[in-house]
Amino acid sequence: MAIRKGKVSETVIRRLPKYYRYLIELDDRGEDRISSQELSELTGFTASQIRQDLNNFGGFGQQGYGYKVAVLKSELENILGIPTIYKTILIGAGRLGTVICNYKGFLDSGFEIVAMFDRDERVIGSTVGNQVVRSVDELEQFMKDHEEVEVAILTVPKEGAQAIADRLVEAGIRGIWNFAPEDLEAPEGVIVENIRLTDSLLTLSYYLTERDR
Repeated sequence: MAIRKGKVSETVIRRLPKYYRYLIELDDRGEDRISSQELSELTGFTASQIRQDLNNFGGFGQQGYGYKVAVLKSELENILGIPTIYKTILIGAGRLGTVICNYKGFLDSGFEIVAMFDRDERVIGSTVGNQVVRSVDELEQFMKDHEEVEVAILTVPKEGAQAIADRLVEAGIRGIWNFAPEDLEAPEGVIVENIRLTDSLLTLSYYLTERDR
């Protein structure tokens, strides 16, 4: 039985997708089992760290044997919620929004984009992927008519991002994946994942600078 996210550190949670990604590759190659040391060599995390991480959710391994690849992959799918399909809307039909809407692996991760919105009259009514872009003015009515929608992706400018988030929360959204260059605020019970692309680029810049010193 998986332990609830609130009882596990965010650092551990952020390592789980990397474990899962390598387990997919191992399973596709027909590998039957893997030790924590072998998984360490693939992921770059220590074997002890891997065992401690997985023990937060029950362990799943046997001393001297390691982990059954298919079993551990399945357990991580359940922990990460991959069997669940989250109905998702996307706000912002610009370049980034278009890329995300067309990304084939998005559904594989458990998120199905069911509608796309924008405020620009020039793009409203156009087609992105398999979605016709709607006016953001229709947002509340759409949410009222589609109560199954739980997640929103924001690829909008900084200005107005919080106002859109507030509207989404009021309309019943449970989770926001935010690409706007501003950390959004939301009430308890609404999960916000703020993605800062510039932070990642600056981290890369730091390591490149350190290498050349």
